[in-house]
Amino acid sequence: MKVLQLTGDWKWTGPAEPMVQLGLGLRERGHTVDLACARPPAGEERGVAIEAEKRGLTPRLQFAPGRGIRLAGDLRTARTLAGLFREGGYDVVHCWHTRDHVLALRARGFRRRAGGPAIVRSWRRAEPPGRDPGTRWLFGPGCDGLVCVSPGAAAAATPLRGGRPVTGCFGAVDLERFRPDADAETARDALGLPEDAWVVGIVARIQPHRRFDLLLAAAARLFEAEPRARLLVVGRGTKRAELAEGPARELGIADRVVFAGWRGPDYAGVLRSIDLFTFLVPGSDGTCRALLEAAACGIPAVTSRRGALPEIVRDGETGLLVDETPEALAAAWLRLLRDKDRRRKWGTAARARAEREFVPARFAESVDALYREVLER
Repeated sequence: MKVLQLTGDWKWTGPAEPMVQLGLGLRERGHTVDLACARPPAGEERGVAIEAEKRGLTPRLQFAPGRGIRLAGDLRTARTLAGLFREGGYDVVHCWHTRDHVLALRARGFRRRAGGPAIVRSWRRAEPPGRDPGTRWLFGPGCDGLVCVSPGAAAAATPLRGGRPVTGCFGAVDLERFRPDADAETARDALGLPEDAWVVGIVARIQPHRRFDLLLAAAARLFEAEPRARLLVVGRGTKRAELAEGPARELGIADRVVFAGWRGPDYAGVLRSIDLFTFLVPGSDGTCRALLEAAACGIPAVTSRRGALPEIVRDGETGLLVDETPEALAAAWLRLLRDKDRRRKWGTAARARAEREFVPARFAESVDALYREVLER
C-alpha cells in the first residue's frame, strides 16, 4: 500500500507527533509512506518538516503555510498536490486538518475518480465534528475513512458517516523514553522540589480554556491539608502571568507552585518527578498525549470526565475521575497522595495498560485496518 500523510500545519504541536509515529509504524508494516507538509518559517528550529526528517520521515513535498480554507490562495498548492498524487500513485491520502483535507479533495477531485487515492481524515477531538452543512459533508461523503481519538469518539461520530468506515484508536507513546525507571531525582533537584515533597503535576499549555482557575483553587485546598504537597506545572503560554502566576500569588500559594515551562531532552525525567498526574481539559490533541506518557511512566492520574479522559483513565484502577470542583479535585489528590501503596498499585496498572494499548504498533495496526476497509469498499 502507498500512503501519503498530509498536513497543512508546519508547527510541531498537537497531532504532529502522532502523524509521524503513524507513518513510521506503517512503514514497519511494509507500506510505502511519504509526507507532505507546510514548510516552517525561515529560521524556525522546530517544525513538522524538521522533526519528521530527524525521525526518518523526510518530506517529499513542502508547501506554503496557511490556515483554514483558502480557495483562491491555495489553488497553486492544490495543483502541485495533484501532480504529486499522480507521480506517487498513492492508494490513501491521510489528512490531519481541515485545510489539508480540502487541498486533498481539490487535488483529487471532490468526487473520487477512477484511480484516484482514497481520502482518510483524522479528527483530533473526542467530541463529534460540528453540525453545519459544510462540516457534515467533509466528515461524511467528503472522506472515505475517519480516524478518531478513541472508540467512544468514533461511536459519537458514526451518525455523520452514513455507513462509511470509521475507527477510534488511542494515541501512542515511546515506552522506552517514558518508563517507570526514568531519572526523577535529578529533575527534582533542578526544579527546586524538596526531597520529601508530594508532587501533583500537570502538563498543559497555559490557556484560558484549560481551567487553571480550578487547578489553583484545588491546589490551595490541598496545601492547607498537606503542607508537603507541591504543584508542578509543565508547559508554556503567552498568558502564563495572567492565568497562573498572578492568581497563585493572590491565593498565597506561589511558593508551592513550580512553573517548569516547556521542557526538551529532560522532559521524561521531569514527568517522572511527579507522584500524581492530573489533567482537566484536553488540548489540540484529543489523544491527551501527556496523560498517556504519564501512564507509561507508571504514574496514576486524577482527571475530569471531559473528552476521551474517561476512556484513558480507568476509574479505581489506574486513577480517579472527579467532578470539576476545587473540593472534589483536592480530595482526590489528597486521598492518593496519602496512600502510597494504592499509588504504586494503580501506577503499575497504568504502565501495563500503556504496554498493551498506547503503543505505536497498535496505533498503526488499527489505522492500517481502516485503510484496508476503505480500499475494499
